Amino acid sequence: MAGPGRIEYINDALYFVVIPEDRDIIYCSGVNVSRFLPITKGRHKAMSNPAIRGLQIVNLEVRSMAIEAGATTKTLVSSPCKGISPDDQIWYTEAVLIENPPDGFGGKIIEYGVVNLMKKIDKAIMLGADMPDEILPPEKLLAFIEDLCDRFSP
Repeated sequence: MAGPGRIEYINDALYFVVIPEDRDIIYCSGVNVSRFLPITKGRHKAMSNPAIRGLQIVNLEVRSMAIEAGATTKTLVSSPCKGISPDDQIWYTEAVLIENPPDGFGGKIIEYGVVNLMKKIDKAIMLGADMPDEILPPEKLLAFIEDLCDRFSP
């Protein structure tokens, strides 16, 4: 649930959430591995699922953006993000504490994460699909992902 200052981008395939914590933010992200299986299955080697790797790379880039902006980052082991993704599905999730981020950084990383995760997945599985260059509303992105799965599943 959204609280004051909390930014959420959530659908059944992925999520990016920013939770304010005093002057810091907690950045939560996750990808539903099952939702992407129709287009990732058989297109990668063991332990390199494109949806998981895509999220990991995007999150490393977000960390780099934070550091370049003068913030510091820390991986959170005990996550305040629990409950965002359903327990009955296969999700890969990460949580990062970003200390002293610049104003507006939360919105910037949500937009960056959503757009670039899709591009990383496409690049890894070489669909050659036209990925959105701008953030779509969560329900439209989910429909886009479902269409990709319908068109490109082996």
